[in-house]
Amino acid sequence: MITIYDWFGYDLPTEERYKQIKEAGFDGVLLWWSALLNRNDYRNAPQAARKAGLVIENIHTPFQIEEDIWLDNLDGKAAMDCYLQCVTDCAEFEIPTMVVHLPDEDMPCNELGLNRMKKLAVKAERFGVNIALENLHNLTNLAFVMEHVDSIRIGFCYDCSHHYRFYPDRDLLSMFGSRLMALHLHDFDEVNGQYVTHRLPFDGIIDWHTAMKNIRATGYTGATAIEAMNWNYKDSSIEEFLIEAYKRARMLEKFRYEE
Repeated sequence: MITIYDWFGYDLPTEERYKQIKEAGFDGVLLWWSALLNRNDYRNAPQAARKAGLVIENIHTPFQIEEDIWLDNLDGKAAMDCYLQCVTDCAEFEIPTMVVHLPDEDMPCNELGLNRMKKLAVKAERFGVNIALENLHNLTNLAFVMEHVDSIRIGFCYDCSHHYRFYPDRDLLSMFGSRLMALHLHDFDEVNGQYVTHRLPFDGIIDWHTAMKNIRATGYTGATAIEAMNWNYKDSSIEEFLIEAYKRARMLEKFRYEE
């Protein structure tokens, strides 16, 4: 199955967005799950996506609150309430997985943060929802939570671009691959000392043949999920962007399954 993050740029009505995604060949979508980023109709997305014939692989919880989860204040409580609500929403809308960012390296996990993650895990187990923790510049927190929260519902969202940007010398898939629940596949490059991320695969510096071989070695059987944005493709129409994204995803699928 080949999927794509639904909020990849281009301003167009939700129904038209999913129609275009389906017509480009994709089987499913990853949903942005928040009113932030001007997505006020996000709760209508599951019905619209399914009406277009798309499977919903997971939701992406709001990254804007990622650093609040460790905080002992009103922002921290609000972040926790948001994540708990996302578990409820996944169950209500029959979406199997939610993706969560943990705080950056400069905010190490504290007892409050760990207890909150354990509370999330308890609710996720009760509702049958997976919580996939995404790697960013947060390896210390990611490893700590994965080690100390013993739950089949707490797993790993592997972002290939973040891996090779922040920890190119660490084998994240050997560390967490047995708990792999989701993929974010996009490329990155360094231009004039600045990182350019969320590019289409093969438009950056990642060795995709090796990357997909390593994903296969984990035994992961889920979707090949593209998380590219149109930031570097402003001259492409939505049709052109999606067709090219699907073409690249098919190439990744070939690398993933070839002997």
